[in-house]
Amino acid sequence: MSVIHRISSLDIPELQPYRTLRRPEEHLSKGIFIAEGSKVVQRLLASHLPVVSLLVTEEWLQQLASETPSARFPDDIFVADKSVLETIVGFRMHQGVMAVANVPPEPELDELIRSSISPKFFAALDRLVFAENVGVIVRNCAAFGVQGVLVGETSASPYLRRAVRNSMGTVFHMPVVHTASLPDALTTIRSRHNMAVLVADAHTATSLYDTDYRQDTCIVFGNEDTGVSSSIMSIATGAVRIPMKEGIDSLNVASASAVILGEIARQRLTP
Repeated sequence: MSVIHRISSLDIPELQPYRTLRRPEEHLSKGIFIAEGSKVVQRLLASHLPVVSLLVTEEWLQQLASETPSARFPDDIFVADKSVLETIVGFRMHQGVMAVANVPPEPELDELIRSSISPKFFAALDRLVFAENVGVIVRNCAAFGVQGVLVGETSASPYLRRAVRNSMGTVFHMPVVHTASLPDALTTIRSRHNMAVLVADAHTATSLYDTDYRQDTCIVFGNEDTGVSSSIMSIATGAVRIPMKEGIDSLNVASASAVILGEIARQRLTP
């Protein structure tokens, strides 16, 4: 049974995660993440993930109550005026609805691969810096049928607040594996699971459209500035680039992911 707390200040211990939005790594170290915005919070409540608390305006409490099964509400619901929520540092108030939830347990990589239907389709993130890009890539992965995302040890996590927001909640249904060593993980899926490891590389000669993706495949997206690292390049079975107009050398990595993942999905859907 949920308890509704009507508050006039954020200065209570249970609201500490909402007061520390500029310390997202601290949230992850505690095994929690922040969801913000109406669609993202609604999708969180519709998912299987355990929700710790809600922080909402009275208007949003009424709307959520009208469309969400009571069993999905957390034990603690904090209700405040919009002016109170606007005091949260680092948060631009748009809608007046936020939540704290637990990061789900991660699957074992080998088991995730074995349990995925063939042809298997994975993506990996190598040293991506911006959480916004990670979130959009996860959303693109969900749209085009990726079965799991491997996150390199120096890449932003899909459970950072801005990544969750930009994924539009698709991360709640996407298996995510944070690797201790992305080179080791990719070596495993290549040697143990016979999966092709392809990197997105604007400088390779091989066109995206001249490659067959109908085998088990993991596509690697690299750093926004320097691309995929040399250690990953040495493991890869190939590289692909997006052909584009002369004078334009590359796309933003999130935009590029949509093009590449869309082509892989197209090939797999074409008889």
